[in-house]
Amino acid sequence: MKLLPTLPHLDTRSFTIILLVMGLSTPGNTEITSLDTGNIDDILNNAGVALVNFYADWCRFSQMLHPIFEEASNVVREEYPDATQVVFARVDCDQHSDIAQRYRISKYPTLKLFRNGMMMKREYRGQRSVAAIADFIRQQKVDPIKEINSLEEVDSLDRSKRNIIGYFENKESDNYHSFEKVANILRDDCMFLSAFGAVSESERFSGDNVIYKPMGETVPDMVYLGSLTNFDLTYAWSQDKCVPLVREITFENGEELTEEGIPFLILFHVKEDADSLEKFQHEVARQLIGEKGSINFLHADCEKFRHPLLHIQKTPADCPVIAIDSFRHMYVFPDFKDLAVPGKLRQFVVDLHSGKLHREFHHGPDPTDSTPGQEEMGVEVASSPPESSFQKLAPSESRYTILSRDRDEL
Repeated sequence: MKLLPTLPHLDTRSFTIILLVMGLSTPGNTEITSLDTGNIDDILNNAGVALVNFYADWCRFSQMLHPIFEEASNVVREEYPDATQVVFARVDCDQHSDIAQRYRISKYPTLKLFRNGMMMKREYRGQRSVAAIADFIRQQKVDPIKEINSLEEVDSLDRSKRNIIGYFENKESDNYHSFEKVANILRDDCMFLSAFGAVSESERFSGDNVIYKPMGETVPDMVYLGSLTNFDLTYAWSQDKCVPLVREITFENGEELTEEGIPFLILFHVKEDADSLEKFQHEVARQLIGEKGSINFLHADCEKFRHPLLHIQKTPADCPVIAIDSFRHMYVFPDFKDLAVPGKLRQFVVDLHSGKLHREFHHGPDPTDSTPGQEEMGVEVASSPPESSFQKLAPSESRYTILSRDRDEL
């Protein structure tokens, strides 16, 4: 253990400041709630925001985080004294492996954010310091809904973003509280706005109203027709509008996408090439909607992701290019021009799951796909597929204890 240098003539306050700067804990009114199978649902469901530390006592990174997490809890508690506003909690994953499996914990320590019991897809990956964690919570407490003071503001919305606008009679209604809850959960995916009273009156011809304004100036608005007091319906509709089927992968979200643990189907395209992206989105929706959940549909900027392209012997000049990264190997869709051929893209994905892509890379075409007489002649075209490139975006082993993730090779 590294010892502190001798610091003579320091009062308690000065010593506390030094400890905080060095990232160490000080004795205080620590309020970390230990979660188990008996209390986890009740505590998380009643917490506006909860930050949960999934840890293991034997993990040295977990041990390093404990005092910082505790002190961050103390700092936040002073700003948000209501125990239901913000909850700092922890789960001993050795003692409660069922909870760890429930939330797909693959590394220690993992800091997951929950809102009203629902786990957010973006966990905390920021700096492990008291100040950074406390600031993260402050950001989560900022109201994600911008209030509109005149309907003219709607005409000047940024249409390069997805916007959901709620028109309500007042802020105290159950309708608005449901909308507010949805906005908090989807704050990273959509812009949320609201108007009240006289400002919203012309848009409330049949009661409180919510509309979605898609990206693009000419795309028509979509109106929510369900019950606003039904949170599940409102959330499902909003999520469908805010979270696209084909998402963009960036260096900022690459780690979280990799952690989902399912292969990538990626379109590499020049950023300005909206036409190729639109065609890819259309064919994914037409051919692969049933594969959602077994593969991630993504698009990537050719320039930013030059390295994965080079890995499959392509350059930005070859874009658009479609490829699969299985986290073992990368496989290239033969020709982008074949994208619209009925069933072609779907067969590419089916061949991944069946192992055919991997098998053919190593041993040449399957006998049923070979030219006549090839099998009898004993011809075998051996090859080796490029290794995965996007697995390098997975969590760093110098910051986490990575749990073993045995996968069948694809």
